[in-house]
Amino acid sequence: MELKKINDSCFYFSSAVNVGYLMTQGRGLLIDTGIDDSSIKKIIRILENENLPLDYCIITHAHTDHFGGASFLKKKAGIKLYAPKLERAIIENPILEPVYLWNGAYPLKELRNKFLEGKPVDVDVSIVPGFLEVGPFALEVVSLPGHSVEQVGIIHNELLYAADAYFAKEALKKHLVPFITDAEQTLQTFEKLKNIGVKGSVPGHGEFEEDFSESIAANIEVHMNKIKQIVKILNENQGRMPFDLLLQEFLNGNGIESRSIGQFLLFRTSFTAYITKLVHEGSAKAVMENNQLYITR
Repeated sequence: MELKKINDSCFYFSSAVNVGYLMTQGRGLLIDTGIDDSSIKKIIRILENENLPLDYCIITHAHTDHFGGASFLKKKAGIKLYAPKLERAIIENPILEPVYLWNGAYPLKELRNKFLEGKPVDVDVSIVPGFLEVGPFALEVVSLPGHSVEQVGIIHNELLYAADAYFAKEALKKHLVPFITDAEQTLQTFEKLKNIGVKGSVPGHGEFEEDFSESIAANIEVHMNKIKQIVKILNENQGRMPFDLLLQEFLNGNGIESRSIGQFLLFRTSFTAYITKLVHEGSAKAVMENNQLYITR
């Protein structure tokens, strides 16, 4: 983990999951916390070694790799936490993520791990898109849903902290099927990012880029190709397949061998988001037959 400076007030901790850091008028603000206590301890130690302040924290969305260190942060330093309302519900009740991945049923023990269920922590303030004052920080909260239901980005000093609204190109290569909950909103978010009017962006995964247009284009291409792939599989099977078999063919076609139930369920969520888009736009239907869900053209 390395603290990188972008300008006088904007920094980020470069790691597998980036954490933003803002500093002005002797105050410091984190954007996300990393996945666990170990991550946030490293951040605190670096800030202390650099004699940099830490007073506030905004959580962009309720995936454990972005809020897993928040519980320790609050206990250690009494830091005030901010998060979007719906994301806050999961941050405060993190079992909700394995619950929804497990179709609403109480989750298997295997799903209750630090990658899917962070430590619960109370959020102090719910935030909404628009102007936000946090101490001396004048921020713009930007709605960037798709990867999660109510994910936000943060703009300060004309720089965007984009969370997981997109992946930088080098990070995108590692995600054979990027996680999303809503394909329509994901693509709308990409269109918003094309015209957002900032001087650079820090994604949740990948390095800061002044011009991130190529990364956005690469993300659009990946998701559109996944949707086309599903349509192609359907067409090759008389336009009608059981949902589970279509999912299996989709994963096999992407060279995916799920190593765990949790990983499989994450892939299934993205696949379901693509199916939902196809159904909503009239390109496919979801129908029941003999207690089995079919997807048809």
